[in-house]
Amino acid sequence: MADATPLRRPPPPVLDDACALFLDVDGTLLEFEIHPDLVGLPLGALDIIGRVSDRLGGALALVSGRPLSELDRLFSPQRFPAAGLHGQQFRGVVAPQPVRSGDALSALRLEAGLFAERHPGVLVEDKGANLALHWRTAPHAAAAVTQLAESHLSRLPGYRLQPGDHVIELVPADVDKGRALHTLMAEAPFAGRTPVFVGDDLTDEFGFAAAHAAGGWSVQVGAREPTQARYRLADPTAVHAWLRRNAVPVGAAEKPR
Repeated sequence: MADATPLRRPPPPVLDDACALFLDVDGTLLEFEIHPDLVGLPLGALDIIGRVSDRLGGALALVSGRPLSELDRLFSPQRFPAAGLHGQQFRGVVAPQPVRSGDALSALRLEAGLFAERHPGVLVEDKGANLALHWRTAPHAAAAVTQLAESHLSRLPGYRLQPGDHVIELVPADVDKGRALHTLMAEAPFAGRTPVFVGDDLTDEFGFAAAHAAGGWSVQVGAREPTQARYRLADPTAVHAWLRRNAVPVGAAEKPR
């Protein structure tokens, strides 16, 4: 739960040309909607993100709980380097592609579907190897959804529960956004750069810690506390304003449009 009086953290500085930028998607670049398929980038945002990527020599990656296919849809026609499903899928680097069987989740999928029918507003998001249970439009069901996920965890060896903003997800225990960052940082164009991770949710804390361990820094989006992040931006609108400032070389003035 977000603290009502979050610690004062300064806004992030402008990136220098030696940075590598890692961006969470939902809650960071995209506002939350009642259904994950209803979101979209603000007008002009894709061009700005592309310009930041060009300025950093391509060292900009999306690190998301969404699969790569969803990232492709949201960011089309751009195809940035990316880690999907918290780091089970990669594009832009040569990395092992873990193969996860969805069979172990079959019973939970079935029970969760029946649960959602009894609790209007609960959403079951099937990601194949992962299963996310949302209650954004059914806050009264939060405890029951969490209990349902917890009751199945013991039957899913090798999985862990990943809480988020009005969601709980069952994910492989050896996958998180911090490991995704380390995988991306091992290869060009990210290798040797200073990592900067921007995210809003508990899943992004892994990315914050990994960026710090590699000599970089991090940005929390929103008022959630506690967080390891060193800087803060209020919301996705503020993120896009910050990206706009980073779309031109350091020391250069952005031309009026």
